[in-house]
Amino acid sequence: MNELDPISLQVLIGGLRAACDEMGAALIRSAYSANIKERHDCSTALFDATGELVMQAEHIPVHLGSMPDAVAAVLGEEHRPGVAWILNDPYQGGTHLPDITLISPVFLAGELLGFAASRAHHADVGGPTPGGMPAFSKTLTDEGVVISPTRVDEAELERLVAQMRSPRQRLADLRAQRAANRIGETRLAELAEREGVERLRAGMDAILAYSERRTRAALAALPDGVYRAEDVLEDDDAAGERDVLLRVAATIDGETLRLDFAGTDPQVGGNLNCPLSVTKSAAFFAVRVLTDPDAPPSAGAHRPIEVQAPAGCLLNAESPAAVAAGNVETSSRVADLVIAALGGARPVPAQGQGTMNNLTLASDEFTYYETLGGGQGACPDADGPSAIHVAMSNTLNTPIEALETEFPLRVRELSLRQGSGGEGDFRGGEGVVREIEALAPMRFTLITERRRHAPRGLGGGGDGASGRNLLDGEPLASKAEGDLAPGNRLRIETPGGGGII
Repeated sequence: MNELDPISLQVLIGGLRAACDEMGAALIRSAYSANIKERHDCSTALFDATGELVMQAEHIPVHLGSMPDAVAAVLGEEHRPGVAWILNDPYQGGTHLPDITLISPVFLAGELLGFAASRAHHADVGGPTPGGMPAFSKTLTDEGVVISPTRVDEAELERLVAQMRSPRQRLADLRAQRAANRIGETRLAELAEREGVERLRAGMDAILAYSERRTRAALAALPDGVYRAEDVLEDDDAAGERDVLLRVAATIDGETLRLDFAGTDPQVGGNLNCPLSVTKSAAFFAVRVLTDPDAPPSAGAHRPIEVQAPAGCLLNAESPAAVAAGNVETSSRVADLVIAALGGARPVPAQGQGTMNNLTLASDEFTYYETLGGGQGACPDADGPSAIHVAMSNTLNTPIEALETEFPLRVRELSLRQGSGGEGDFRGGEGVVREIEALAPMRFTLITERRRHAPRGLGGGGDGASGRNLLDGEPLASKAEGDLAPGNRLRIETPGGGGII
């Protein structure tokens, strides 16, 4: 008998979750680059043989919600034990080019059990701009090496990293991903041996069905109706001062939800464009946090949610449109948008910082990338948290000690941005001040948001302070790039969260 009782189901959920957590720990502790080992900008997950996400570690929402599309991109291929796949193509299951995904099939006694997958943001991915995060790219080729789904072995890894800066470092990080996947393969095979293959398959199906039931029940508890919201992104190109409009209509119908992004602006000439997989990822995250965030994090929770966006619009961009900022900034705005729309059906927080404040610093000797936390919006019953990576990011900051030890930089200030949170019965969280002094010549790139449009308060609460970027005290636009000489100081003041009355 393969049917699992509730206790056995919870034990299996715990076993799969522990496997994903162990995969993530191995990747973080084995990686070379600061972005992975210090900021934890990586994600791990396990899939069943049909490519459905069965369990994930609680890592990066924008990675995890789109990872099923990466597995789907290789699902129809011939799989063999020990032969993994690699990809980063945003139009074949990727997000943006620095996020490289490794997918390993898991076999037991010649039978496909499922897949172990890891995704990590690499410090460089080749191309004309170090770090693969140019402020003003126009096509994918401006952003780095595009990896279509490819079988990968050591020789293929060597070939790929040869096209990137600091290839030995890139190879070290990819090997860390491969080690993480092997742990996932081992743990999944152990579960199959302990439970039996058929019982494990039945258990995976039960997890998906359980997550689906919980999400449907949470949606059914909300009032039916159509709830709308709109918001903007800033500066899609070097000209600046241009807003890009996003719209959503959220239709709750019993235990289902349809999110229709019709009315959103067409894809742009810059890199704020989103592939549909990233749009879905942000939408799934927003729905999860507002419905049943404690349900097992599996694809079953996505089944009651339909995401629609017109082909060729900003949120369903078509190749070869650039997407570097779409993964980080546009995804953040999609989450804001869905939360705002569902605010018509249930209490929601005020707007948080709504940006990842992306900073890349690079020279011929190094490449460094980080995102910066800020203020989260106030909740209906509590102040918003301060200095936190919110929504689609969920990463850590790079510690000053690690930053100054590894790179020619000096951190002149790292502090709370006092007074940046919006006023109200419950205050918005405070942003962050990060001021860095260059100790050697280098180039910088900034991809940020909420510099002209502050995070909004709710119910009459005050807006959070908008962010600011400054070079030696002179303001920079939300998207900017340039050179730093020794002694130049780059200062980033991240937005605060909105307040609630």
